[in-house]
Amino acid sequence: MRPPTIRDVADRAGVSKSLVSLVLRGSDRVRPEKRQAVLAAVEELGYRPNAAARSLSERRAHPQALDHARSGGTPMVGVLLNDMRNPWFVELLDGLNSVLDARGLHMLLADGHLNRRLGEDLTRTFTHLRVDGLVAVGTLPGPEALRTAAGQLPTVVAGAREPVLPRADIVANDDEYGARLATEHLIGLGHRRIAHIAGQGMVGELRRRSFETVMREHGLADSAVVEQGDLTEEGGYRATVRLLSAPRRPTAVFAFNDIACVGALSAAEELGLRVPRDLSLVGYDNTYLARLRHLWLTTVDSAGHDVGRRAAQCLLDRIADPARPAQVVLTAPTLEVRGTTAAPPGVGADRRLS
Repeated sequence: MRPPTIRDVADRAGVSKSLVSLVLRGSDRVRPEKRQAVLAAVEELGYRPNAAARSLSERRAHPQALDHARSGGTPMVGVLLNDMRNPWFVELLDGLNSVLDARGLHMLLADGHLNRRLGEDLTRTFTHLRVDGLVAVGTLPGPEALRTAAGQLPTVVAGAREPVLPRADIVANDDEYGARLATEHLIGLGHRRIAHIAGQGMVGELRRRSFETVMREHGLADSAVVEQGDLTEEGGYRATVRLLSAPRRPTAVFAFNDIACVGALSAAEELGLRVPRDLSLVGYDNTYLARLRHLWLTTVDSAGHDVGRRAAQCLLDRIADPARPAQVVLTAPTLEVRGTTAAPPGVGADRRLS
């Protein structure tokens, strides 16, 4: 059921929308009986003025006076993270906040991983707190809870491709193209036995499917191996130990994310393999982990900051026009070649430098 709008209040009170706005702003230009009718309608319908939408409107009308003229409290956006331990979310949050803060909105963060252990439904908590919008970051369990929240709040899903909801925008990286970049890079170096440590959810499915498609296009379907991971360093470590214990171990591994790739690096070194001489590794996300000099991971830059900025703009657009059709916005990834990939043993120097 959709939340009541200012038009609903006007219809219930028998007045115009502009008069309702005057009452909500505390104007003294409204007759007492009209004010009372509007306030009664607000109470009966449970209407809550959208502070964020009002903030945007006031900024358009009086861009220099917003901080002094806002009358309905601080506009607040709820941000629900799948797991705050994921360093890629830091990049996304930075981009998200840069746009929201510039428009006078503040973020209220919650960690879904911690609260799942307590059995709490944070989407309901945000609804009760009456935030002005909701951004769900990463693949979250329990899509029905998010579906319910999206029916009451302007909602954007960022950094994930699910759930697909009627009135929620999706802003994410082009995972299929990013996985293609990683796989083609390894094939171009001369690798033929390539493994993929797969992730979870729709993002994991898209990256895995793209890896398998590229391998098949190059006639390497029989040497493509997929090992399931769990998005953590420990999961990457265990998956890599299993891969390297096989009779024909891979010469290269493409991991679902940088965290899993760090685990793969630890497994390789523990088993006496040198990276990249004996095993090439590619991560995904280009987090600060990949840029640490002692790791220096080749990885796919998934444009986290840009995803955050675009998610913020989608939320602002949805606050301004809640009924507009939902859209999917994809950012373009790039490949960052660093120190964990090289040609496999036995391939000439010309290929190694390609």
